[in-house]
Amino acid sequence: MSGMKIGELAAKTGSSVETIRYYEQQQLLPPPARSASNYRMYGEPHVKRLQFIRHCRSLDMALDEIRALLALRDHPQADCGGVNDVLDHHIAHVAARIVELQNLQQQLQELRSRCSEVQATDHCGILQELENTEGGEPRNLGSHSGGCH
Repeated sequence: MSGMKIGELAAKTGSSVETIRYYEQQQLLPPPARSASNYRMYGEPHVKRLQFIRHCRSLDMALDEIRALLALRDHPQADCGGVNDVLDHHIAHVAARIVELQNLQQQLQELRSRCSEVQATDHCGILQELENTEGGEPRNLGSHSGGCH
C-alpha cells in the first residue's frame, strides 16, 4: 500500500502528530486508510487538505469557519457565495477583536502610567492597582491619580 505514515505527513506539512490527530477527531481530516499492519496511511489529498487547514489557521480562523470552508471546497460545482459569507463573518470578527485589543492597549498604558520611577515594589502603583479589583474586574484606571506612592 502506498502512502505515508502520520510522522511523514507531520514533517511534510509542518504539523505535529497531535495536531493531525486532533483535526481527525474534529472531522476536518478524513480518516486515513490502514496498512496491512494497521498503520494509518495518508495520501496527497491529506497533505493538501492539511495545508489548507493550516493556512486557514494562520489567518486565525476558528475550526467551525474552517469546517464550513472545507464543506464548500468539497463541492467544487457549488457557487462561492458561502465562501464569501464565511470570510465576511471572519473579517467582522477580526475588526471587533482589533477594537478590543486597542481598548486593552489603552488600559495597559494607563496602568503603566501608575509607576513612573523605580522604587520598592511595595510602593508600586501598578502592583497596587492590580490588587484593587471588584468582582474580578479591574477598577476604572482613569479614576486614580498619581503614580508610584
